Amino acid sequence: MDSFPFELVSPEKLLVSEEVQHVVVPGSEGEFGVMAHHAPFMTTLKPGVVKVYKTEGGEPEKLFVKGGFADVNAKGLTILADEATPLAEMGVDRIDELIKDAEEDLEDASTDDDKLKAELRLVRLRETKAVYF
Repeated sequence: MDSFPFELVSPEKLLVSEEVQHVVVPGSEGEFGVMAHHAPFMTTLKPGVVKVYKTEGGEPEKLFVKGGFADVNAKGLTILADEATPLAEMGVDRIDELIKDAEEDLEDASTDDDKLKAELRLVRLRETKAVYF
């Protein structure tokens, strides 16, 4: 299987920059997988877990992303994350903190659009907690 360049960048640091076999990304429209020679596109991310497969059939490296953008192009995949943390370092306390922040955002939302965005973020964070923590 062909490999391709993958980078995951947060405002704090470059978390991943290497050749990989496959990456599963929590897109705002649903999870999607990227392999070498994927058609180009750009999308936003929802809170969730990026799974990075470095070798064919190997266990993935898992990183939590709070949101951001994914850019698939001829050069590979780049994720610009609002916040990113290796899942092993995340911990239930951090996900609970993010859920609390989302609950507060929902309470403070003044427009229907803001309420919908806050509700979606809260649901996605709770789903992530249920699956990974």
